[in-house]
Amino acid sequence: MVYADPVDVELASGEFYDRLSVPFYLSPDKLAGDYSPVRFERELRLFTTHCRGGAVLDVGCSTGGFLFQLTNRHPGSYAVTGTDVAGAALDYAASHGIAVVHTPFLASDFDGRRFDAITFWAVMEHLIEPAKFLRHAVSLLKPGGYCFVLVPNLKSLAVRLLGRKYRYIMPDHVNYFASATLAKFVAAEADLKIVQSGSSHFNPLVILKDLRGSAERVGDAARAGLLKRTNAYKQNPWLAPAKWLYSATERALGFAGLADNLFVVLRKKLP
Repeated sequence: MVYADPVDVELASGEFYDRLSVPFYLSPDKLAGDYSPVRFERELRLFTTHCRGGAVLDVGCSTGGFLFQLTNRHPGSYAVTGTDVAGAALDYAASHGIAVVHTPFLASDFDGRRFDAITFWAVMEHLIEPAKFLRHAVSLLKPGGYCFVLVPNLKSLAVRLLGRKYRYIMPDHVNYFASATLAKFVAAEADLKIVQSGSSHFNPLVILKDLRGSAERVGDAARAGLLKRTNAYKQNPWLAPAKWLYSATERALGFAGLADNLFVVLRKKLP
């Protein structure tokens, strides 16, 4: 397991994200990326394969893009709630009709509600004690409910090629999972069983940019801007042949465990 030590106090408390929420999370490029129809296409496909309806909690929901797309594509199927430490981002999610909870996840019982699914999309890598979050998620899930975890892949092609130059090797990420460590991490929760796992996502533009760049951290604005352009390329009908090649490459990398992210789908055992 690779992890940061020490961790900045603001990162550990979550104050860093709340302070960042106005200049970054609410920037035009970040919002355009979050609410692009293709932004969460992989997560939505994975999620709806396993959970066809019910109460959903998105932990670290940011501005609410995933929950917004979920309810818009499947009206009436899901009752959604989001929570995050970034207050301004949560307020933005609420302005788009998403129910939000400002109380920190570990401190909230969500008024006794229990959920059919809880998601951690790109969250665990930010947490100094991720096991506590997974344990609390178990207590909030209904029997048979699903938990979805997605994290950056320490063994991805991007990390192998770029090392510390890769833009997602960053101070905000205090944990770095490989497939073996992610499997051991989730296996520690006896009430959960793995129903699917794998590797997904691939952004060749990031690799090309970071190969040409320096070892210094890529700024938040640059990351948001590239994500916005990537989403625009995916929606351009003139790039359909390139998108087919891109999809085939991503599938091959995923099969080899070399895609950018790792995911695991967990299910709470029945009594």
